[in-house]
Amino acid sequence: MSTFLSHVGRFSSRFRWVVVVAWVVIFAALIGVFVAGSSSDSAGKAETSIPDSPASLALERMNEEFPASSSTSGATLQLVFAPDGDVTSPKIAAEIADILHDASGLPGVQSVTDPLDPSSPFVSEDGTLAVATLSYGELTEEEEKDYYEAALDLQENAPGSLGVELGGNLVPLGAPAPGPGEGAGVVIAFIVLALTFGSLIAAGINLLIAVFGVGVGLVGILAYGSLFPIGDNSIILASMLGLAVGIDYNLFILSRFRNELRSGRSVEDAVARATGTAGTAVVFAGLTVIVALVALLVANLSFMTEMGVAAAFAVLVSVLLALTLLPALMRFLGLRALSRKQRKALERGELWSEGQKQRRGIMRGWGSFVVNRPLVSLFAGVLILIVAALPMASMKTAFNVPGGSDPSTTERAAYNLILDEFGGIQSPLIVLIEGDSVTTELAKVERDLAALDSVQQVVPAELNADEDVARITIIPEGGPIDDETKDLVHAIRDRADDVQGVHLEVTGETAIGIDQDEQLMQALIKYVVVIVVISILLLVVLFRSLLIPVVATIGFLLSVGASFGASVAVFQWGWLDAVIAAPQGDPMLSLLPLLLVGVLFGLAMDYQVFLVSRIQEMHRKGMEPKAAIREGFARSGPVLVAAATIMIVVFAGFATSHFAIGASIAFGLMVGVAADAFIVRLVLMPALLSLLGKSAWWIPKWLDKILPDVDVEGHSLDNEERKEAPQPALIG
Repeated sequence: MSTFLSHVGRFSSRFRWVVVVAWVVIFAALIGVFVAGSSSDSAGKAETSIPDSPASLALERMNEEFPASSSTSGATLQLVFAPDGDVTSPKIAAEIADILHDASGLPGVQSVTDPLDPSSPFVSEDGTLAVATLSYGELTEEEEKDYYEAALDLQENAPGSLGVELGGNLVPLGAPAPGPGEGAGVVIAFIVLALTFGSLIAAGINLLIAVFGVGVGLVGILAYGSLFPIGDNSIILASMLGLAVGIDYNLFILSRFRNELRSGRSVEDAVARATGTAGTAVVFAGLTVIVALVALLVANLSFMTEMGVAAAFAVLVSVLLALTLLPALMRFLGLRALSRKQRKALERGELWSEGQKQRRGIMRGWGSFVVNRPLVSLFAGVLILIVAALPMASMKTAFNVPGGSDPSTTERAAYNLILDEFGGIQSPLIVLIEGDSVTTELAKVERDLAALDSVQQVVPAELNADEDVARITIIPEGGPIDDETKDLVHAIRDRADDVQGVHLEVTGETAIGIDQDEQLMQALIKYVVVIVVISILLLVVLFRSLLIPVVATIGFLLSVGASFGASVAVFQWGWLDAVIAAPQGDPMLSLLPLLLVGVLFGLAMDYQVFLVSRIQEMHRKGMEPKAAIREGFARSGPVLVAAATIMIVVFAGFATSHFAIGASIAFGLMVGVAADAFIVRLVLMPALLSLLGKSAWWIPKWLDKILPDVDVEGHSLDNEERKEAPQPALIG
């Protein structure tokens, strides 16, 4: 592979204008597709498909038997009154009547219920809460926004003594506009690049290609989304991941290019060599990220597959740009890629040698410390990761958060007020009863259901036209994500056949959400197994070792645990509520653990490849294990630290977003990258390699013979150079 990529780099260098123009044409073509697709109005809204679950199958069955219930009746909002006194008192009742009169005149409102109407009251038993419903018809997106803003104005201008909250939301949740944090992350990334290279122009080229890659990737995704619906979360994940890996991949190849220039190679040869060696590692690292993201399809959820594929496309674009556009721009850059000090040294004839020993520095000193004290380093690193992962023991997940994802909104306040006074009336369970004895056993079923724990009310059953299927609505005491509600669903299912002649099924939005959450947790276990197998296989091929892949995978799992633990502490416990702008205090969304595992796997394999491949290179050149660790660590450590720092600040910028999903993904990735790069790869890996010694590189001979040679070190390039070198003339 290194030979092929070397030819790609040399071609891109020689025909640099062709490569630049080709990418500009690709970018323009994608913009054209996006504009043409956007004007056709053919995409519509993204839909979420979920695998069949007991609740979803029961819902389909219920809609067949009770077709009237499956028809939509338009959008609704709720006005929740929580005044200082009794809602039925004349003064407060008159004020409520005035608000309801104003509500009936709001744009789009077709009807308003009166909670104080004796024929259909909606008042709590103690008289402290009343709920009115505003009914709308079918609305367009523009009407949804305008009508909801009008209702919000009514709620905000209502007398404070009435404690009015607006329940529900006509406007679908979407991603807000980028905030200053994302821009600050890019600026800090540029500063880190400038410090790493000692050259502003080299840092600028690196960042320019990464940003251009994000642009190409996003326009490509949006072009697809203009023809087929795609969700906002896919765009957020693709943008943050594309920017982070784009900067890192360019950094690795550009760093190798600078070393080749310092060794005395011509610009074109240095481009080819850097693309053939570091480019091979970039391809391997990029493929691991892409495989991990595409493997999200094991969750069997359309939006998860969509997010994974979109992010994988962004990573693919970053890899292709690093292998083609970067070599072209490196040819333009030439010796200006070096710092002024390095250029002057080159002019004096002071060449840098790949084989020469690195001067002492922070990374060499740190590597020596870890190698000389492997047990202490190993214990300290593992202890930190375990402590960070401890909050994971109380992790709660939910497919969606009832009442909205922001606890500070009026929508959430209204939901909680109704929940406290009326129980789970907003999210009831529906029990479907089928069998030969439905009519005769219906009363017993109702009594048995009413006797279950956490049941607040059992609404009398409704029979279908043939009277062979009935449905009962159950109002639970708790909300849809409370543990007692989940236990109630399972309790009903456990007693599904207790009454002879009938069978029970539980459905409704609450039961479906519980099933979806459990399905995602089961998918997470399956996905972790898939990722672990992929990790070990890929690393065995790359490093031709059995122990290193196992150690690397265990380290990855530890960093994932730290990411989960920190995410629970911040977004579930609310530890950084004053720092993180996104709402906190809710359970983690069920999709977050899957996404974190997939993305962190790819990034962890990046760091493993770039660090250990250098150590392996030194070991294959004949160094003793500990000397190879020190030397490889000193060479790859600074670049790895710069790459991880850049990734952390990019994710930190996204973590300051007000959008809960985007911020939680970015924060989890930020912590996971920090744990994996600075603890797993820079502490645990050298410590374990030091303890394992030569056995770290052991592999059965039969396996060694059948494995393909990835050649990250570029040995085939060395052989090619020796063949092309002029042979000395024979004398005699």
